[in-house]
Amino acid sequence: MRKKVFLLIAIILILDQVFKIYIKTHFLLGEEVNILGHWFRLNFIENEGMAFGMKLKGSLGKYILSIFRIIAAAAIMWYLIKIMREKKHPIYIFSIAMIFAGAAGNIFDSMFYGLIFDQSSIWGSGGLPAEIFSSETYAGFLQGKVVDMLYFPILEGTYPSWFPINAGDKFIFFRPVFNLADSYISIGVIMILVFQRRIFKHNKKQEAEKKENTQMESPSTEGV
Repeated sequence: MRKKVFLLIAIILILDQVFKIYIKTHFLLGEEVNILGHWFRLNFIENEGMAFGMKLKGSLGKYILSIFRIIAAAAIMWYLIKIMREKKHPIYIFSIAMIFAGAAGNIFDSMFYGLIFDQSSIWGSGGLPAEIFSSETYAGFLQGKVVDMLYFPILEGTYPSWFPINAGDKFIFFRPVFNLADSYISIGVIMILVFQRRIFKHNKKQEAEKKENTQMESPSTEGV
């Protein structure tokens, strides 16, 4: 089981990084390509902070965010090793592995992309895509930007005039642009939610059996 889990993590992390590096070195910021009509597009953006473009101000805020991500990923890995030792349900183990891989994929961007890439040019500026291992890097350690590119604007329209908020404004579903690492986290969480009965029934049964075996192995105190 452990070999399969770490093999899965390695494969999907490599896929995430290969895709990001391809986008970074072939697209300009804001460049968009339709893949399946208008509802699935590659749209290259860079995320300086957390999900959905949220961020902490300044370089100090970026350091704090990156360190928090590293601590969170380390905690997930510790938990993953723990549940593998305890032989929890395989679906649960692989779900946590997916969540760890997603967190690690984006941490890699923050740690190293500023050190190995030059600054990406904006679409329409006449510039060229970023170069990898360039002599003119754009940021220091833990200051790199996360590469996002997957965009699914499945529904587009306008809020009606009677709508209590954003009346008359354009709406898009699904608006956020994300990457493969983000999708790994979502898939892991969805797997846990979909299979929660099976997972926790197995885990609860396992804990009960372990408790019963412990009681059977403990010496009797009767007659003392």
